[in-house]
Amino acid sequence: MSLLLGIEYCKLDSNGRFKLPIAIKKQLEGDDCRFVIRPSIYAECLELWPYASFEAEIAQLQKELNPYSIEDRKMLRVLSAGNIVEMDTNDRLLIPGEQRSRIKNAKDLVLLSTGHFMEIWDFDTYSRMNSETSDYAVKVDERLGRKVNATEQ
Repeated sequence: MSLLLGIEYCKLDSNGRFKLPIAIKKQLEGDDCRFVIRPSIYAECLELWPYASFEAEIAQLQKELNPYSIEDRKMLRVLSAGNIVEMDTNDRLLIPGEQRSRIKNAKDLVLLSTGHFMEIWDFDTYSRMNSETSDYAVKVDERLGRKVNATEQ
C-alpha cells in the first residue's frame, strides 16, 4: 500500500471529473488505476482510496467484525459502501453523481492526503473548517504525548 502525502487543489468539470494531480499519481504503486470513493463518516467530504488500500481495509474489518452481530454488519455495510472508479486516459476520475452532493457540487476541490487515502473536500467547506481556531498542539499532547512519554521510560 502506498503512503499518500500532500494537499492538492483541483477543478471539477461539468461532468463531475477531476484530474488526479501528478504529485499524488507519482506516489501510487503499480499500474492499477482503480480507486474507491465513499462518503466519510467523520466529515462533509468524500474519501478516495487506492483500490488495494481499500481492499486491505475491508479485509481487516471483516477479520475484526462479527458477521453474526447486527451492529457489526451495519458497520461493515456503511464502511464498505463505495463506488469503484478508474482513471481515464487523461488521468481524470469521475465522482459518481449520488456522491457529488456530499461536496456540494463544487467546482473547486481540495485533495487532502491522510496516509492511506485522500479526503475530497469542496474548497469552501475545507476553508471554513481550517478557519476554526483550535490548539492542535495541546490536543496532540493530550492524545499522544502520554503514549510517547510512557514508551520512553
